[in-house]
Amino acid sequence: MLHAVERGVHEVAVGTQSVRLPVVPLSDELALALLITVDMGVAFMDRAGAELAELLRPHDIEIVATVATMGIPVAIEVTRHLGLDQYVILHKTPKIHLADALSESVRSITTDAQQRLLFDRARIGDVHGRRVAIVDDVISTGASTGAALRLLRRIGAQVVAIGTLVTEGSIWRDSLGPDADLVTALGSIPVFRPDDAGSLREDWRG
Repeated sequence: MLHAVERGVHEVAVGTQSVRLPVVPLSDELALALLITVDMGVAFMDRAGAELAELLRPHDIEIVATVATMGIPVAIEVTRHLGLDQYVILHKTPKIHLADALSESVRSITTDAQQRLLFDRARIGDVHGRRVAIVDDVISTGASTGAALRLLRRIGAQVVAIGTLVTEGSIWRDSLGPDADLVTALGSIPVFRPDDAGSLREDWRG
């Protein structure tokens, strides 16, 4: 069922926490509710990380991986609450230590240009043959998550779980295929489409 957006804000439960997210137009046909982890505060991320870690704990995670940059606060908190010390980052921005990085192409819903996920070869030993959880802030189209899966599996990681604060719409299920069953989320949000009256309404398909 479609519901009108109230004053450009969408309220969502993220685990036991409730947050009001701004709804921002991406194009004339699409608007998104933005969950910006670096703006959510320490207390929010600590609690969300603890709750997501508890959902992932049965998978006997050995190391956490995430996609830069909004996934980094999630990775830090989930790692800490799982009692682990190390996590790995799949970067989208070239850096001096990534000159010889392994890479995988990706295009996200909020980025026009094709990008590449980059993995530091020096960290291969941290994931090869180990039980890995990919965590992120939002899973939307599934493009970034799918690219992370492909890249980590290429270097011998055993990806046993995917955790996210929220899923967005549902097309990520088609994108990930059978790997969609690995996804655990603290909440879910729709995308938003304009209606004939000029309002934005929820679209749970995406």
